[in-house]
Amino acid sequence: MPLEQLKTRVSYQTLLLAGFALAASALLGIGDWNTRDAIEMRRQEDLKASLAQVIPDELYDNDLLKSTVIVSTDGLSNVQEILVYQARKQGRTTAAAFLLTAPDGYSGNIDMVIGIGPNGEILGVRVIAHAETPGLGDKIEIAKSDWILSFNGRSLENPTVEQWAVKKDRGEFDQFSGATITPRAVVNAVRRGLLFFDMHRSEIVE
Repeated sequence: MPLEQLKTRVSYQTLLLAGFALAASALLGIGDWNTRDAIEMRRQEDLKASLAQVIPDELYDNDLLKSTVIVSTDGLSNVQEILVYQARKQGRTTAAAFLLTAPDGYSGNIDMVIGIGPNGEILGVRVIAHAETPGLGDKIEIAKSDWILSFNGRSLENPTVEQWAVKKDRGEFDQFSGATITPRAVVNAVRRGLLFFDMHRSEIVE
C-alpha cells in the first residue's frame, strides 16, 4: 500500500475514533445531567430515613434537612466540621443528629448517624454503611442484632468516660464473639460523638 494511502487511512481511523469518543462523552454527560436530580432526591430520602431512626417523630415539627448548623470538631474527628441536624418542636430545639465515622473498623470505615437529646443522652445510633465481616462484624446493623440499641439512653455520665469501651477493654459494652475490633471502633466513635456534642452543646441546642 502506498505511503500516502496509509497515512490517509490512519488519519481517517484516528478521526473516527475521536468522533466515537466525543459522542460517548456527550452521551455520558447528558445521562449524568438527566439523572442528577433523581440521585440527589434519593440521597435526601435516604438521609431523612436515617435521621428518623435516631430522632422520634414526636420530638419535632420542622424539616430536619433544612434546620442545620455547621460546627467545628476541634480535632475530635478526622473531619474539620460536622453538619448537625437540629430537631425543633414549636421553635425549641429538642434533639440533634449528625453523621459519625469510625475509621478503625476491621474492614475500614463504619459510617453511622447518632441522635442526642438536649440533656446529652443518646436517642439512637444506627450504622448506615460498613464493610465488616458478614456473620461477625455485621452485628452492628439493627437488622442483624439489637446490639446497637445498647447505646440508647447513654451519656458521658452513664457510663463514665473511662467505661466507654467494650468489656474486653474493661468497659461497659459487649463485644461480639470472634469480633472485638468492630464493636470497639463503634463504641469509641459514639463516645467521640458525645464529647463533640458536649463541647458544642450551646451552639447546637440554642
